[in-house]
Amino acid sequence: MIAHLSGELASTGDRWVVIDVGGVGYRVQVTGPALARLKGAEGRVMLHTHMAVRDDDIQLFGFLHPGELELFTVLIGVRGIGPQIAMNILSQVSFEEFALAIVNDDEKVLTRIPGIGPKSAKRLILELKEKMKKRVETLSLEKHSSEARDAVSALVSLGFSPHEAEEAVDTALEAVPDQTVQALIRAALTHLRERGSA
Repeated sequence: MIAHLSGELASTGDRWVVIDVGGVGYRVQVTGPALARLKGAEGRVMLHTHMAVRDDDIQLFGFLHPGELELFTVLIGVRGIGPQIAMNILSQVSFEEFALAIVNDDEKVLTRIPGIGPKSAKRLILELKEKMKKRVETLSLEKHSSEARDAVSALVSLGFSPHEAEEAVDTALEAVPDQTVQALIRAALTHLRERGSA
């Protein structure tokens, strides 16, 4: 089994990269955020990998951080959640947001992810709740107050992706002393507009 790859970034595509390791190119599927970071990387890169073997196919899935790989393996252990849906989850939400959605029975966050319907959301919550409770206790989640979660949900309902919304609210949390939902939404929208015009 291939546990990690370290080499030069040879090429990139839609959610995949080719890593040149000693003259051999390994095609690895990655998440959207990982692809964006890898495109800006210089020199050697390293990915933690999971190799999925089927009768007619072998695929490599790559992650920048061990925690992402760990969550991926947890996700594909859930009945009905295959590698592609697991990659969609990791592309759309952060580990913290996913853990909170599971612990808080927040199906809305989960069903916004492509490939996750109400049944899959319920199954994820049922099967992962105890595991995610332990993770939430060890994660630094004080920034994710109920106000922050409400602000993220409001931005998503306005058409922003969960990843964009969370990033904007995180920025707002650092800049706004009055952390009501309305103040966070205003500051996050300002950040998103500024980034869009940059």
